[in-house]
Amino acid sequence: MKRTGAILLLSFTTSLALAQSSVSYQAKKDSLSEIELQRWSHLDLLKDSIPGMSVDKAYNELLKDKKGNKVIVAVIDSGVDINHPDLKPVIWTNKKEIPNNKKDDDKNGFVDDVHGWNFLGEANLENYEFVRILKKGDDGSETYKKALADYEKKYNEIIQYKEPVDMLVKSDKTIREFLKKESYTLQELKDVASVKYELFQSKRILLAYAEDTGENFRTELEEFKDYVYDQLNYNLNKDFDGRKILGDNADDLSTKKYGNNVVYSKSRKDSSHGTHVAGIIAQLKNNGIGGDGVATNVEIMPIRAVPNGDEYDKDIALAIRYAVDNGAKVINGSFGKDYSPHKDWVFDAIKYAESKDVLIVHAAGNDSKNIDVEPNFPTDEIEGKEFANNVITIGAINQNYGDKMVADFSNFGATNVDVFAPGVKIYATIPENKYKYEQGTSMASPNAAGVAALIRSYYPNLKASQVKQIIMQSGTPIDLVVNVGENGETKKFSEACVSGKIVNAYNALKMAEEMSKELKTNPKL
Repeated sequence: MKRTGAILLLSFTTSLALAQSSVSYQAKKDSLSEIELQRWSHLDLLKDSIPGMSVDKAYNELLKDKKGNKVIVAVIDSGVDINHPDLKPVIWTNKKEIPNNKKDDDKNGFVDDVHGWNFLGEANLENYEFVRILKKGDDGSETYKKALADYEKKYNEIIQYKEPVDMLVKSDKTIREFLKKESYTLQELKDVASVKYELFQSKRILLAYAEDTGENFRTELEEFKDYVYDQLNYNLNKDFDGRKILGDNADDLSTKKYGNNVVYSKSRKDSSHGTHVAGIIAQLKNNGIGGDGVATNVEIMPIRAVPNGDEYDKDIALAIRYAVDNGAKVINGSFGKDYSPHKDWVFDAIKYAESKDVLIVHAAGNDSKNIDVEPNFPTDEIEGKEFANNVITIGAINQNYGDKMVADFSNFGATNVDVFAPGVKIYATIPENKYKYEQGTSMASPNAAGVAALIRSYYPNLKASQVKQIIMQSGTPIDLVVNVGENGETKKFSEACVSGKIVNAYNALKMAEEMSKELKTNPKL
């Protein structure tokens, strides 16, 4: 499909306007209100001086008088809190299934899959893939040697945090015992009369920590502690078997019907990641609570397949096939890893999705690395050649238009990252009727998936490959030198991804309309 003249002109005029207006960015950024910050990813770079996706502009100027079709977006993730008030109205329901009758009414092999499927069952904590490789024994391969090196690097990185986190937890316990309460504020900590040495030390340690983390220092401490101990006790623990509770062999693809129909984890907070991703795509717009989703006319299909640790290739391959077989037209995959022992199973699933015209939107990863050089799975390449045209890989930007707009954690690559989208300070749903700012390419991917869903809703005659093409070609061009990677190396933005652009919903819908009309006139295009 050729690149249309209208979009070429639009890209040129956008570049010119950005060059003329960039000096006003810093003042605007510093004056963002809380409401603006909560939805910065929906703003417009030219109008608002914030590098959002022009979602508001698209709704105000292109969609207000249009009706679209329902589009099912599968969220393959840690699970989704389907009872969150901002998500409950948009959760997919399998109308062919009679709830809770313990029968497979639609004969798809999954009993009572009313709102999706959980391929993890009650399992949640898992090893990293390189730990699983080590557990199988030294076979003398380069893969084993690399896995061992990665294990040692990661273990040494995490173990250094154990002593400080233990010290912080002990100090927190001392303060709670002194105050005779389980929770306390930063001001209450400051007001502690530190007459005893242990109390003085505890107060000093926690105040130093709070100086970096702010008013929510106790929540941050709890998350820090969980991160360190989850790594040591589960993710990096060679003696831990997270799959045992599920009772499935992850190396045997012949068994395909396992898990259950509860699409969130036993502890709902462990489905925070998937709930946040779902909210970015489709949390209700303009209802006065929380944030706004990118897409309307969407049904979210939750598929739980991503644990705390590395996902299994088998679960991902079957999750993709489940999504395709049950009507999803867009799949969001905010997961990834460095090793993929059964990558062929995932490749086959991606090709199956391609054959059924399903677009897969995938997060580029948060390792600050060039994934043209270092591996990141799943991928749509085999030995450097693209084997499918239905996968679009998304890097993350922040709200700082300029040389630091690429998020410092985001992976990049002139060949293997297709386009960038907002992925820092993204406000969306989390379990228990709450909302939170999160960051990661995990957040950038659903922002792009929401735009893909909009295109598929209003222009259903466009194929998945065409939607990918539109998102890449219609994005806002960024003519800047930016910092990328953990060492902040400088690259032209056009060298950080294939398109050299950030996702733009307004431009995408304009291009989609033009392409859709061309196809109706000449279906062979």
